[in-house]
Amino acid sequence: MALVKYNNNSISAVTSAPLIPLGALTHIKTLTASSSATLSFVHGSSDVVLDSTYPIYKFEFINIHPSASDGRFLFNLSIDGGSNYNVTKTTTFFRAYNNEGFDNTALSYETSDDLAQSTSFQRLSDTTGNDNDQSCVGSLNLFSPSSTTFVKHFLSTTNTYQDSDYSVNNYVAGYGNTTSAVNGIQFKFDSGNIDSGKIKLYGIKDS
Repeated sequence: MALVKYNNNSISAVTSAPLIPLGALTHIKTLTASSSATLSFVHGSSDVVLDSTYPIYKFEFINIHPSASDGRFLFNLSIDGGSNYNVTKTTTFFRAYNNEGFDNTALSYETSDDLAQSTSFQRLSDTTGNDNDQSCVGSLNLFSPSSTTFVKHFLSTTNTYQDSDYSVNNYVAGYGNTTSAVNGIQFKFDSGNIDSGKIKLYGIKDS
């Protein structure tokens, strides 16, 4: 079987080539915390897109480090451009954990961390330590926030390094019980500031 050898002239003669897929995720905005009380994404502000452009929006939490020990990472939604974060939500919360000594493990539903028709901020994590090597990571998917027909479903998974040397994996899901368009989302800890870390916002395209 003969080998085909290409040279510069043969390559330069190519007039078209298949497009390389860019992937489903489109980066929209990255917010970096620096002793920040909150991190907020508001549609139309600072190049943030949170409308019908994408059917799904994905937020990624990268080494979210609290200023105060035992802080729980929270979020809430806005329908008025960030003036208020108080959308009514119904949610579920369960977690799995294991410690470094491998002598205390469990998988449990957490009734104290879910909401039932509440406007309060929803917990996304268990308590996170504020030692230099401790943080919270994870993601949240928000579905069709601009819909004026359906409620606003979300799914989130986080993992925290708890101050008592536990790995705690948290699973949260629910819906914002509103048919108004959601155009803002805010993240914070329930005590202290977000000392450092990044939140990245992506849009997920239709297939």
